[in-house]
Amino acid sequence: MKKKFLYSLAVLASITLASCNGDYDDWAQPQHNPEEEAITIPGFTATPVVQAIDFANVTTDSVSTFTLSEAALPEGFTLENARLEIMPQGEDNAIKKTVNSSIEGKSAVADLSEVIVSYYGKRPKAHSFVTHVYLNAMKNGDAVLIDAGEFNLAMTPKAPFIDSGYYMVGLMTDWKLDTNLKFTHSEKDVYEDPVFTLVFTTKDADQYWKIIPQGNVDTGNIWAVENNPKGVVGVEKDGDDAMSGTLLTTTSEGKKANAGKIAKAGIYQMTINMMDYTYTIKQIAPEYYLVGKLQGWSDKLENKTCLMYAESAMVQSYTTQWNDDANLKIWLGSDFGVWANAYGTAKNDDNSVEGKIGGSGSIVCPEPGAFYTFKVDFSTMTYKWTKLENQNPTKFEHVSLIGVGGKWNDGDDIDMTQVTPHNWFIETTLPVGGFKIRANYAWNKGGNWGYTADQKFTSTGKLFNDGVSGDIKIATAGKYRIFFNDITNEYSIIAVAE
Repeated sequence: MKKKFLYSLAVLASITLASCNGDYDDWAQPQHNPEEEAITIPGFTATPVVQAIDFANVTTDSVSTFTLSEAALPEGFTLENARLEIMPQGEDNAIKKTVNSSIEGKSAVADLSEVIVSYYGKRPKAHSFVTHVYLNAMKNGDAVLIDAGEFNLAMTPKAPFIDSGYYMVGLMTDWKLDTNLKFTHSEKDVYEDPVFTLVFTTKDADQYWKIIPQGNVDTGNIWAVENNPKGVVGVEKDGDDAMSGTLLTTTSEGKKANAGKIAKAGIYQMTINMMDYTYTIKQIAPEYYLVGKLQGWSDKLENKTCLMYAESAMVQSYTTQWNDDANLKIWLGSDFGVWANAYGTAKNDDNSVEGKIGGSGSIVCPEPGAFYTFKVDFSTMTYKWTKLENQNPTKFEHVSLIGVGGKWNDGDDIDMTQVTPHNWFIETTLPVGGFKIRANYAWNKGGNWGYTADQKFTSTGKLFNDGVSGDIKIATAGKYRIFFNDITNEYSIIAVAE
């Protein structure tokens, strides 16, 4: 049956192409193809419609890549299942990709775009491909693969302009470049990771802002080419104080982008996605938590126990003995439990002494089992590990609150929980008044923590470890979360909203 089928196709070609030499004996000996046998019909070829396609200029769901030469099929024969087998030009070892096509030579834009991205990524650069067209001739359920030939096709993926870096300028910088306000980014290609992040502080209300691309900085004129896809980035409406929205370089009226506005003073995190030109701004408290082996990789609120201690709003640290596999990530307090928003590194299980925050990989202590301080500067999104000189700090079996509600006698201690070595935690209700923290239910110089004589209450800081330390004063009764490190004497007292 198959031979008869092939013979019918050979007869068709001999009739259609009578002006040729007539030597078509090889048709019944199909040419070899890595996937299946195919035949070529002299004169029956795919002719390219275009030599290059820039998908940024394509507005339809499909594009034409080829047309077929006209040839009459014997009665009962139909052409079906056209497809393109695509390989990068000059890359003989590449694995070819298959894209479906109509008999008229149209393929889906999404499918062709996926092919480009799979080989070269999303960067909008033209790449040359060898495109081979195959079809099936069908009759009575039998199919024979027809090789319609190949052609070269250059394709460019659709993507917006994304610069290598971005800076915020505004009233807080007197509209001048401040390199401290550069958005952080992972080490990936910007077209693979188009997200940039900046944590910044505004001391005044109504702070206007725009975003400057790296190219403008490199040319020495931050305001160059404002009304251009490669220029200064802003918003549609001047003074827009929305906390999320669309970024642009040119307004709907064809004018340069306007400035956005931060309405209230505070600490903010701004995230920009330059693939879709969107931004999100959220006000944050300088409250960061560690998640990892140290707390069971738990996203449950009851395991929100490993708070980083604030040296400043943007610089926070955590000191402990980093046991087991000693790996971790970081959550902003408001993001706790949202894994997609956890801070990590670009490289998974990165045990470098210092590095950059950004990515989904875990951060690992350089020396598991040792005492280290893990410090993060969230203004630059960098971290550093520092090994403690004293690898045998004093151990306490108990650390507790004493004096709560005016109760200072032995037996009045309220125990804290040791969540990691030398880090203690408790959530409890505190009345107005003072308390101290002590070790092993005793007053001793090695474990007796309170305020200095002139120290005023702050939610974060360091306690004074001495028998003459003063009370920690609570002015407002309520529920509090208390964190304490008995090596560094650092503490945090956070009111719990009820």
